[in-house]
Amino acid sequence: MDKKRIIFTVAFIIVTIALGYLLYRVFFAKEKVPPSAPIDITTLPPGVLPSADEGVVTPGAIPGTGILPTAEQLALGFESTINPYESYPINTIVEAPILDPKINQSGVTNFYNQSDGKFYKLGPDGKPQTLSDEVFYNVESVTWSPTKNESIIEYPDGSNIYYNFDTEQQSTLPKHWEDFSFSPLGDKIASKSMGLAEENRWLVTADPTGNNISLIEPMGNNADRVTVDWSPNKQVVALSRTGEALGSDRQEVLFVGLHGENFRSMVVEGRDFREKWSPTGQKMLYSVYSIRSNFEPELWIVNAEGDNIGTGRKLLNLSTWADKCTFADDRFVYCAVPAETKMGSGLAPELSSDTEDVLYKIDTKTGIKSEIPLNGYHTVDEIFVGENNTLFFTDKNQGGLFNMPL
Repeated sequence: MDKKRIIFTVAFIIVTIALGYLLYRVFFAKEKVPPSAPIDITTLPPGVLPSADEGVVTPGAIPGTGILPTAEQLALGFESTINPYESYPINTIVEAPILDPKINQSGVTNFYNQSDGKFYKLGPDGKPQTLSDEVFYNVESVTWSPTKNESIIEYPDGSNIYYNFDTEQQSTLPKHWEDFSFSPLGDKIASKSMGLAEENRWLVTADPTGNNISLIEPMGNNADRVTVDWSPNKQVVALSRTGEALGSDRQEVLFVGLHGENFRSMVVEGRDFREKWSPTGQKMLYSVYSIRSNFEPELWIVNAEGDNIGTGRKLLNLSTWADKCTFADDRFVYCAVPAETKMGSGLAPELSSDTEDVLYKIDTKTGIKSEIPLNGYHTVDEIFVGENNTLFFTDKNQGGLFNMPL
């Protein structure tokens, strides 16, 4: 091989190595950054964040529970901390089976005793006192006035009567009226007027005695989708699940006023809509079930007044029904929650009719749930807060009225 070819070959190899090195430096080599000197944050120019120095591992326990919140909890902004209370004694106030206990605006609890057919109230000493010596046999349901000692009494044969326990005034109401609700002032009642023909089925209001009837809205063949429940702020008389079709797992709920008001509607994520108004009517607690919840009930809180209807909706992450809950005020709610819910219990609530309940106090603003142990095995049916911060409830599987201090 001559000298020129050798020189050319060596030069080619050197150039190739040089180009390869340059390509490596430009595209693949990591630049070594010298450690930064400590930065005084007070002297940083505007818009410049301090760099992170090397961290120091401090021995000891790591704060927190070690459990990350779910994406759902983060989205709702709710705390999931549960702080158990001590167990309080449960008192048996009435041993006989009772029906429809209700506390009125004066703080008096009224109820019907199914054993002797009489109506009672709880006196100042907490003991039952008869409201009347009259005996009412085989009563099916009772709707109490929020302001007076009067009620609408319904019987299994469809008969309905109004009765005033102070004056002993009695009035017969039409048999085709059902699902009664008193106005917040107790001066009116609302009900479904179920005529034989669909065109004669109306949502109506009247005096408690049945006089001065007003037709509010026609129900047609949708009466089973209407819930008669007068709001505490007197604006809404019923709720109707007859809005736009949104699929099998969503419903649009309409708010029905007395004068054809065009209230905002509310979308709920499920079926079997059950609701409770807050004391002011500004909020609503409701439960529904869906495929997403394995057909188990889910509890929600939502704004329910005026232009705020349907806003601020939050999932409370408890599997129970709204009718096993009661408001203490517009912020705090007490709920009886089955200790174990079964798939499909939303479709068939009787699956939980023998399940022990756990009581929770819920802060609907923060979502914090505090467990209050029930002393004994109870499956709560009806529940309400009485005077002196006392919780009253009935049990699905044993007669009587119970209470416990909170």
